[in-house]
Amino acid sequence: MSASSVTSVTWIALVLFFLQLGGIVAALYGPSSPVVQLTPSNFDSKVLNSNRVVLVEFFAPWCGHCQSLTPLWEKAATVLKGVATVAALDADAHKSLAQEYGIRGFPTIKVFVPGKSPIDYQGARDVKPIVEFALQQIKGLLKERLNGKAAGGSSEKSEPSASVELTSHNFDEMVVKSKDLWMVEFFAPWCGHCKKLAPEWKKAANNLKGKVKLGHVDCDSEKSLMTRFNVQGFPTILVFGVDKDSPFPYEGARVASPIEAFALEQLETNVAPPEVTELTGPDVMDEKCSSAAICFVAFLPDILDSKAEGRNKYLEFLLSAAEKFKRSPYSFVWAAAGKQPELEKQVGVGGYGYPALVGLNVKKRAYVPLRSAFEPDQIMEFVKEAGRGGKGTLPLEDAPVVMKTEPWDGKDGEILEEDEFSLEELMGDDNVNKDEL
Repeated sequence: MSASSVTSVTWIALVLFFLQLGGIVAALYGPSSPVVQLTPSNFDSKVLNSNRVVLVEFFAPWCGHCQSLTPLWEKAATVLKGVATVAALDADAHKSLAQEYGIRGFPTIKVFVPGKSPIDYQGARDVKPIVEFALQQIKGLLKERLNGKAAGGSSEKSEPSASVELTSHNFDEMVVKSKDLWMVEFFAPWCGHCKKLAPEWKKAANNLKGKVKLGHVDCDSEKSLMTRFNVQGFPTILVFGVDKDSPFPYEGARVASPIEAFALEQLETNVAPPEVTELTGPDVMDEKCSSAAICFVAFLPDILDSKAEGRNKYLEFLLSAAEKFKRSPYSFVWAAAGKQPELEKQVGVGGYGYPALVGLNVKKRAYVPLRSAFEPDQIMEFVKEAGRGGKGTLPLEDAPVVMKTEPWDGKDGEILEEDEFSLEELMGDDNVNKDEL
């Protein structure tokens, strides 16, 4: 046989090999397989709306490990027939659906229990451990149903969602005016993808409670909010950070874990800049101090004593502390000496000793004074110690009394010159005889 003939035979053999391999790869599960074939069109009905435990393998046809798992997965499907559903999704063909569940490697096995978020199967890839894991989930589901839970996994006793129901009546008050980071889901009750997101959103909201606030808007009922934020499809998740007028969309996977990770990442970057506010009236006290865990109130020297340069230096000290503790639930306010006499009296300040600083807890009616120098290091240590519930806390007999005052104009104070007066005016007698003096 000539060299050219050998080459031709070799190429034909290779082509037949790859064609055969391609056929195997393209059809890991044939029409007669006991494994349920999943697609985006039947995923809801076969998995999310099922009242059974469903095991889903996310695979790629070219993946060697997936090919090795195929006969074992089919055997597990046969063993669990009538007890649990064993299914498979070609993640290579349906990338968007796989991304929703954060699939990054193949094969990935997730177990869907009615009414709960999917969990990862991380055991051995063999029939017995797979079946045993499925039976554990089934046993847990049956136990919950015996204890009163419905077939879909819902129950009056189940944990309520921490996600806040938002409407046109409370949206501005709760979200726009809030300093908190909010993630808001705009949904429609009839939307299949929204139903799929619901348990994940609930899980994320509960796990993020106390850190990031999650809310939801029913766009069927709240079309004005839908229009206001230009919601084009469902579900749409918008993030309301420091700039509440410019929310931006969350475009990650619609699963609890990546939602939580994204929210915590945004929490690191969406922190309002620190501020030190002049205490010019009861409204400032209410806004800055009523809800703060600790409100640090500084009483600064009269402007004639410190001039603008000195006062700004003290304000810089406070601003540095506010910056360092900006993630803490603290607020920082200040008043000029003598401008808030009642408050000074309540916290033992006044007459001397300016500048002074106190940590005030309005809710607990308690305060603690700075007993060291009004210097950056001492202020930092004072704030830190006050946050720990340090010693020296004193009771505040009544609610803080704050008067309305004019804000500082940022300038040096002016010494008011007294008007000249005559001796007659001083004596108060118009009939005083000048010759008698």
